[in-house]
Amino acid sequence: MAWQNPSRRLPQLRWAIQGTYLLFLLWVGGRFVQFVGEATGGGPIDAPRPPAVEAFLPIAALVGLRRLLDTGTWDDVHPAGLAILLGAIATAIAARKGFCGWICPVGTASRALEALGRRTLWRRRWPRVPRALDLALSSIKYLLLAFFALAIFVRMDGAAVEGFLHGPYNLAADAELLAFFRSPSAAVAGTLGALAALSLVVKHAWCRWLCPYGALLGLASWASPLSVRRDPAACTGCQACTRACPAEIPVHGRLRVLSPDCTGCLSCVAACGTPDCLTVTRRGARGLRPLLAPSLVVGTLLGAWALARLTGRWESAVPAEAFRRAYQAMGLGG
Repeated sequence: MAWQNPSRRLPQLRWAIQGTYLLFLLWVGGRFVQFVGEATGGGPIDAPRPPAVEAFLPIAALVGLRRLLDTGTWDDVHPAGLAILLGAIATAIAARKGFCGWICPVGTASRALEALGRRTLWRRRWPRVPRALDLALSSIKYLLLAFFALAIFVRMDGAAVEGFLHGPYNLAADAELLAFFRSPSAAVAGTLGALAALSLVVKHAWCRWLCPYGALLGLASWASPLSVRRDPAACTGCQACTRACPAEIPVHGRLRVLSPDCTGCLSCVAACGTPDCLTVTRRGARGLRPLLAPSLVVGTLLGAWALARLTGRWESAVPAEAFRRAYQAMGLGG
């Protein structure tokens, strides 16, 4: 009987986790739409504001992190955003940028577009981006990360940090983002369409080349003890692992996959057709069960949420009427 890879069902598990998180975000989005509708209207605000919406405010979270490092004080305006940012960094350290590979909704959309492109355009073979060009374009996300890091951690002083966190722009950032996507300009719609079309031709184009959040998590992943290890004695050179990798990392030529572009999705491990060729290991240890990686990702993120809830660092201290005033100050009032 031919050997069957016990990890072959990992992609289905990944889709299940990503789909569950996407449904959760849709539920959060529906609750937030109700809150904004009441906050921008003239009546009472009865709908609660869902804290998880702050996952879409990474700039506010970075400024909150700067304040935390400076003063030891947690952000009281968007506390959940800071908790989610630190949780995502923790997942990268625990399981190699696992937030990107197993949770991130943008990563989910990228994988969906990859699957669509594979079925409609590239049934025989997905075109490869030349490695030199891929590396050059990958630098864009690090330049964007450097820009935000310089602006927030170097150029902003303490007064500027406090002014930003408690100013009307930051208080209204979530509603501004909702309005942005509810009524996108022609330029925004065109850009999003172009990125979607590009993702049908280039695997994970946004994640590989443009996402500064992913760049941050990729740098944090260098501290992770986990990695995919290839046994050259067992490897047949079929390159199925490299073809399966969404970041097109040449897994078949590596002893250990330590690239910051690795999302920990384990698509390479699932695609391998040779027993014990690709394994998930920690430094100096034998192979571990591949299910450990997604378990660490989900467990770490849920742990960050639970810790934030238990310590009062999840719900915003800003009253609903203050959000209403900020929305009105930014021209969002009804």
